[in-house]
Amino acid sequence: MKRYVLIPDSFKGTISSVEICRIVSEAIRAQDPEAAICAIPVADGGEGTVDAFLAALGGECVEMICKDPYGKDMSAHYAMLPDGTAVIEMAMAAGLPLVGEARNPEKTTTYGVGQMIAHAVHNGAKKIVLGLGGSATNDGGCGAAAALGVQFFNKDGKTFVPIGGTLKDICHISTDEMDSLVQSTPFFTMCDIDNPLCGENGASAIFGPQKGADSAMVKRLDSGLQHLAAVIRQDLGLDILDLPGSGAAGGFGGGSVAFFSSRLQMGINIILDMANFDQQAADADLVITGEGKLDSQSLRGKVVIGVARRAKALGVPVAALVGGCETDIAALYDEGVCGVFPINPLPAPFEEVKQQVRDNLRFTADNLFHFINSLNAQL
Repeated sequence: MKRYVLIPDSFKGTISSVEICRIVSEAIRAQDPEAAICAIPVADGGEGTVDAFLAALGGECVEMICKDPYGKDMSAHYAMLPDGTAVIEMAMAAGLPLVGEARNPEKTTTYGVGQMIAHAVHNGAKKIVLGLGGSATNDGGCGAAAALGVQFFNKDGKTFVPIGGTLKDICHISTDEMDSLVQSTPFFTMCDIDNPLCGENGASAIFGPQKGADSAMVKRLDSGLQHLAAVIRQDLGLDILDLPGSGAAGGFGGGSVAFFSSRLQMGINIILDMANFDQQAADADLVITGEGKLDSQSLRGKVVIGVARRAKALGVPVAALVGGCETDIAALYDEGVCGVFPINPLPAPFEEVKQQVRDNLRFTADNLFHFINSLNAQL
């Protein structure tokens, strides 16, 4: 009996990792009804992370009310896993889709994310896994920290909740009034980029434009994050300016280290550990992974490369089903990927591809397993 492990990321904007697992499982069953299939849908920390964890590991979806990026009440949820880990997706309260066309990272806040964290720890969470990605913010995580009792003082000695446009007004930071339960809870932050906080590869320059920042605003935002880093170094004794990953989610990567003593880790590594991937895949005949677009960013530690490295150590082959890919991906083969299979058979505009993604995925998965079974029959 053949054994397969399915562990894909979602194809952003088109199909979830849960649905990918379902379609690929159906393709396997059509070719090999007796096959054993282990499905581990994943996400990289952005949209869909909570749902992926719940689908892979079980647990409870906890509903609550928190603030959206502009401070209005909204409904959100997080995952409480069976082992007491709370998985919080920052995009749930501070994500770009929540602001629609009103994109302005000088005015948005992560305050709601802090409210979600507070709710989780007071609901019995023993550990927090914070997923970063898809944010509408550039406040360095100050809003979330303020919601948890961290105090930010201006030049007049008054406290305020900093946003992207007012980071420059921070003169002093105090954690004396921070929620003690939060302080005693271990944090792990899913961070799939290694950008520093500031500069040409920093949070504002690389991600600010997609959040609505023009060139002048990018400079102001970058200056604000530099100022925040200086005050953090002065008052908290931590240097986050050049920390790899500190630029994630508008500087929330650095903020999570400074305010929550969090560890920054590649999201896929956290998921692989929590899902006991090594044990699940040790005797597998094939691991199938994938993501929407396989490119140079994928080689820096996203889902496909993370899965491939772990599977290679186990001596298990890996196939990647992807929406599309660049041609310069030879390094993937050195990391353990045996084959990359783009699912779009003909060139087409994205809007058309988006409508056909399920049929195209099903076709490619059927094709792959027809090849595998035909090959096995001839050996």
